[in-house]
Amino acid sequence: MDNPEMQRFLQQEQQKALMGEMVGKLTSVCWDKCITGTPGSKFSSGESTCLTNCAQRFLDMSVLIAKRFEMQ
Repeated sequence: MDNPEMQRFLQQEQQKALMGEMVGKLTSVCWDKCITGTPGSKFSSGESTCLTNCAQRFLDMSVLIAKRFEMQ
């Protein structure tokens, strides 16, 4: 695998897979935390705020963890 194009392609595909995994986990965690009843056609303002805050915290922590690994 000395082909730089192939290595770049594989790295991009790994990043896509990680991003998809992260979005799936974020969705699952935040949904379970914030949606307490059967959802209607719209989220309540409390649910919407909770989902926004949960997603932001999740992304902030992911960035923090990624930076931590880069430092090692």
